[in-house]
Amino acid sequence: MVLLSNSSGDRRANQHLPRPHMQHHNRTQKPSEPTPEASVVPPGLSVEEWERMLKATHWGGPERQVTSASRSTSPGHSTFTIQDLKQSYSVGEELHATIFAKDFTGQPKRYGGDFFQAKVYSDKLKASVFGEVLDHQNGTYSARFVLPWAGQALVAVRLIHSSEAVQAQKQHRSTDSGRASFLGYFVGENSSGVREEETVLCSVKWAGVVLPTTAQNNCCCEYRDARTGLTWQCHQPRGLPCDALMYHSKGKYVNSLTPLEKVLMDRKKHVNIWLKGDRRLVTITSSNATVGARNKCSPGVPTPTPAGFYLNNVWTSFVCATRHFAVNDTTQCLKDKHIYIMGDSTSRQWFDYLIQAVPTLKLLNSHAVYEVGPNLAVDVLNNIDLHWRSHGLPLRCKKKAPIVAFQYIGNVIDEMAGGPHTVIVFTMWAHFITFPLSYFAHRVSLVRRSVVALLRRAPETKVIIKTANTGYKDIYTGDWFSLQLDRILYEAFRDVTGVYILDVWQMTACHYNTDDLHPAKMIIKEEIDILLSFMCPK
Repeated sequence: MVLLSNSSGDRRANQHLPRPHMQHHNRTQKPSEPTPEASVVPPGLSVEEWERMLKATHWGGPERQVTSASRSTSPGHSTFTIQDLKQSYSVGEELHATIFAKDFTGQPKRYGGDFFQAKVYSDKLKASVFGEVLDHQNGTYSARFVLPWAGQALVAVRLIHSSEAVQAQKQHRSTDSGRASFLGYFVGENSSGVREEETVLCSVKWAGVVLPTTAQNNCCCEYRDARTGLTWQCHQPRGLPCDALMYHSKGKYVNSLTPLEKVLMDRKKHVNIWLKGDRRLVTITSSNATVGARNKCSPGVPTPTPAGFYLNNVWTSFVCATRHFAVNDTTQCLKDKHIYIMGDSTSRQWFDYLIQAVPTLKLLNSHAVYEVGPNLAVDVLNNIDLHWRSHGLPLRCKKKAPIVAFQYIGNVIDEMAGGPHTVIVFTMWAHFITFPLSYFAHRVSLVRRSVVALLRRAPETKVIIKTANTGYKDIYTGDWFSLQLDRILYEAFRDVTGVYILDVWQMTACHYNTDDLHPAKMIIKEEIDILLSFMCPK
């Protein structure tokens, strides 16, 4: 909730802003033909849920395949204009801009589907706020901003991907899961009694995911998890049995883009480029109004757009009344708690940050592969134990890790008693980008099942879900893919009470730092402050 109020107590605005669909698409457009994947409801979801997810991830674009890059959206020709710019605005007012997409010949685009991001910012004040973009499906887009600080500001818009590049990414998501491969290492004695190691390709077993056979390998050794029913598969080694699988690591990245797609994904002319648009200054004056959330950080609070803003490098939330924690405050918040963080390397950044932030919290040497876990830090004095482990397979880890170290999030949660001293934090997105949406939706549904069961037996357990952040813009870990997975995650947990979704997407998208899959420490600190505000709202 965004609450604007003046000193006399009169309320200027008291409204719920839209759910966090960072780029909205006009639903009046005729939907594209459903893919074969979309026609099959993933296990663990109802028909209605899957339809909601498909609607939430629907993205418009070209009605036919584009054959020339010159007809794709050009960041050099596209522009934007501030609508009805006033001499000055008061803090809390809105600003609107229109984006005009044009191709490389300078011709206006007649359809939507471009992935734009917009912000209002001030370099001098180290301030920025995320803008909500609406796609009108005709080559024009509207951007809406809340103006939350006093001073001067500028509007900035960038093209992350053209609609033509998005179209290519859709195709590769459905048919090209092998663009990021995984390796399985089999170790044991062969038929001659000689100890050997064989390395083969592995992947998830799912409709649309192809693990190609070779002349040297037959398919497949399958490893089915009894609880979740998830199956991991590897090529069968030539001289070792299937039960000799010992280690796992990432494999190679395979670039299967066509020549045209390589141009559309080129970073120099097509991807993640700021538009040359309206550079008029926006003047914002102070008023009696104060902008910010007043409600306590608690489960179920909605995430508006914008979700907050930076001023002097400090994030002020529009979601709930966040606090900013000093060292002693952080320690007191973590005291007497069991904190379990699960996910990928972006959640491990939180684990690492908390160890650095609390001097008495010491990392134990568990002799595990650090990027897989399980990792443990303890503070005996304050009775804190902090855990991190990966979300299980698939995981693109650089080092070989024991296959037994990969545990699915749902299975870990099922083993927890929970209670008022237990905090569970998880994230899952970056390592699922190369797989069909249906697979990710199924994985999320399995975690949801475990979370619901945990909260039923221990409702005082705190459960926080960290969303994706912005980062790379390629075919392997791109922002468009990440945003789609975020929408699946939101839809899966929309009706689950007792869960708080900590949205960090906007925090990285509008910051002045260069996008990085692993955000800068100053951003991580602001994310941690929100996490701690939920853990310790008073």
